[in-house]
Amino acid sequence: MRVKAGPPTIAVALGLDAAGRWRPGRRYHYLDAAYAEALGDAGAIPLHVSREAPAEAIAALSDGLLVPGGDDFPPDRPYPPDVRFAPVPPEQLAFDAALLEACLAHARPVLGICYGMQLLVRHHGGRLLYDIAHDRPDAGPHQLEPEARHDIAIETGSRLALALGRERCPVNSRHHQGVAEPGPGLRVCARADDGTIEAVEAEATGFVLGVQWHPESLETEHRARLFGAFVSACRSARR
Repeated sequence: MRVKAGPPTIAVALGLDAAGRWRPGRRYHYLDAAYAEALGDAGAIPLHVSREAPAEAIAALSDGLLVPGGDDFPPDRPYPPDVRFAPVPPEQLAFDAALLEACLAHARPVLGICYGMQLLVRHHGGRLLYDIAHDRPDAGPHQLEPEARHDIAIETGSRLALALGRERCPVNSRHHQGVAEPGPGLRVCARADDGTIEAVEAEATGFVLGVQWHPESLETEHRARLFGAFVSACRSARR
């Protein structure tokens, strides 16, 4: 089998602003530039994709998938009026779900970040926390200021521990939704000190990892190790 030459190409799903948050009456695709920078620094070519492209074609052409942070999953039950949600547009959610399914079917490595981790759990039939403060009032704060950190404990021998080279580290946090149960085929591989699930990974072989924090915005070593492990898996998987 011929090995593909050049850097691995990794699909990155663009977000959709359908609510006119930037300019009334207009719809925008968007993405924090930090994701592309982290992939580029790790030796990959980011391929920004939107719902206009067929998910199956993207999965066939790319060497991996990164699902970045995004808006909220619509809650499955009523919440008090003081709990605010910014729901992901239905068409965006449908595209992200189809793209994830296609990439997993092609055995592509996957890295899900924040919303991306929750989408991975949703795909595997897991359960979400739609508002941590309401659903788990015993939990600590998880919507922190940009420079604030909280610690996580990482499972020994997990892909995440191997990637980061440690079993405890500080991470950033800016989410109000989370994971209650990972679902069949996924295992929890990191938790915050308050018990909140911070990372999940596939029980089977292959690189399928979801993290609740934002490694693209973290310190250089953490970002380089995690994205480096992901890009390395994408390079190896195409052989």
